Amino acid sequence: MPQEVRYEPAIAVLLPCYNEELTIADVVRRFRETLPTAAIYVYDNNSRDLTALRARAAGANVIREPRQGKGNVVRRMFADIEADIYLMADGDGTYAPEDAPQLINTLLTERSDMVVGTRRGVTDDAGRTGHAFGNSVFNRLYKWLFGSEFTDIFSGYRAFTRRFVKSFPAVSGGFEIETEMSVHASQLKLPVSEIGLDYGRRPEGSSSKLSTYRDGAKILWMFAMLMKETQPLRFFGAFAVLFLASSLFLMMPVLIEFVETGLVPRMPTWVLSVGLLLLSMLAAVTGLILDSVSRGRAEQKRIFYLSMPSGRVERERASALATLETGPGKTPRAA
Repeated sequence: MPQEVRYEPAIAVLLPCYNEELTIADVVRRFRETLPTAAIYVYDNNSRDLTALRARAAGANVIREPRQGKGNVVRRMFADIEADIYLMADGDGTYAPEDAPQLINTLLTERSDMVVGTRRGVTDDAGRTGHAFGNSVFNRLYKWLFGSEFTDIFSGYRAFTRRFVKSFPAVSGGFEIETEMSVHASQLKLPVSEIGLDYGRRPEGSSSKLSTYRDGAKILWMFAMLMKETQPLRFFGAFAVLFLASSLFLMMPVLIEFVETGLVPRMPTWVLSVGLLLLSMLAAVTGLILDSVSRGRAEQKRIFYLSMPSGRVERERASALATLETGPGKTPRAA
């Protein structure tokens, strides 16, 4: 009687790094101890210190990504690495490698496509006060714009299925990449989970690469762009309402004066109000048209997501079916 072959999922630990020589060796070592069967990849993003050397000495596979920015690194990692389960963390030691099994277990038991390790204690370090305030503001804004699936959209400690990784477009270039991941999951209504994890402090001499104001502005711009792409009717509808309100505000006194006197003495105001009314109508029509386009794009993204095998078991099963369908003089069908 044939025995069922069981496959252990292939796990890849992905660590984007920039000038983390003080912590990367310890992070790699702890991940190797926690997940002994996992492949650990450190993507060095033009570090000016010994990050790459110390990561390689600790046993990690080190790859250089010359395009500066975390989003560029994540896009390269997701394109390069083949695995069943992907675990992404930072190389600064603020996320505990010992929590990795909890993230992976949640991914498997809840059959989620992404598990986010929400950060406890993010405000304990006084140096993070500005970051923590911005994090709170942006999380509230995210809930209002895109949905309530996430409470910490900026957490860098995440576990993914292969299906999520290979269907995620990753167009961001910087720290706004986590926001894009969250919007992608919300738009396609993918199964996601969150678990609370302790957030550590950086060691003495290590500094954050996040700029409160510069990166905050980039994230805010990304919010606007993602809303335009995923919710164009709501985006352009807001401009339509604004133009309409401005038009009526300018138009009503001129109309009242015309009804009373039969004259239009403030012609420039009338022309401006009519122009704003036309802009309002144009914005509304643009939103309606692009909403249909956005729905079509979302459907295509969903179909592509569903076409991706979620792991090695599914890929082996598909290969076996193709082999069974192959007979004398036949060739396997293209996957």
